[in-house]
Amino acid sequence: MANKTSQHILPTASNLLGFCLIVITSLHISSATVNSILDEFTSIVAALLCVSVMLSFFSIKSKSETWTRRLELAAEILFGISITGIGIIVVVLLHKFWLQ
Repeated sequence: MANKTSQHILPTASNLLGFCLIVITSLHISSATVNSILDEFTSIVAALLCVSVMLSFFSIKSKSETWTRRLELAAEILFGISITGIGIIVVVLLHKFWLQ
């Protein structure tokens, strides 16, 4: 039987996607994106979170046990990469605003 972590990945990744969109919006409002690749990196993380959300949703809806496991594993891997990316974003933002 599948691990069923997809039921936890789906809402968490959706919330973190909102965080990424807030970061992108705040960078554009403050005009801090002129010499920064932070918004591009955040956009990549947001895209990975979108794919993770879709894969976890498809995993929950799948009738095949094999596909459920595969989709769930892919969602977990992308979610883990995204969490690492968000950690990097937070460290860069802290560094940027503390040293200004």
